Amino acid sequence: MKKHLKAWLPSPDTVRNNRWLRWLGPTLHHPRLWHFSRKGIAMGLALGIFFGLLVPVAQMPLSAAAAVILRANLPMAVASTLVTNPVTFGPVYYGAYRVGKAVLGEPPLTEAQASALLERAVKTQQAEGWKDRLDGALRRLATVGKPLVVGLAIVATLSGLAVYFIISAIWTLRVRWSRSRRLKDRVTRLKPSADQP
Repeated sequence: MKKHLKAWLPSPDTVRNNRWLRWLGPTLHHPRLWHFSRKGIAMGLALGIFFGLLVPVAQMPLSAAAAVILRANLPMAVASTLVTNPVTFGPVYYGAYRVGKAVLGEPPLTEAQASALLERAVKTQQAEGWKDRLDGALRRLATVGKPLVVGLAIVATLSGLAVYFIISAIWTLRVRWSRSRRLKDRVTRLKPSADQP
């Protein structure tokens, strides 16, 4: 299992030489950041998913800094920020927006309201000046901002916690299964010699 993970993750040199992570300097040489342990892997994945969902920009540097502070597996923290990418970005943010609206108790948009907002957005994009575009973007952000921020905070926190506990449980079950299999193999090897006079 460790071999498969190591093949997927970036090497220490790749991470240390990354232009976004070089600012961490000598702290990237700590051995616990590269160790494959249950806590390190689970924490690295949780941090990467948390920052990947919560923050739309600078996800990798923030995740790497948190991994350094918490001594989580750094390659796992950096790689798992890719949970949001151009394919998943829209559905994740739309889902978070819906969660935020539900938590804040705001009613969902009607079809007419959604059409009116879409028409205003198209008109703003077709506006001539950058001031008009900026004004329209700020108005849209004010409309969706609070529910989106609340929803992203909830989704990122719950996803990070869930991933941490799921990975920890899978790791523990795999270790127990591996130990019991080794014990059974040892017992079957010793049985024939014990039966002989």
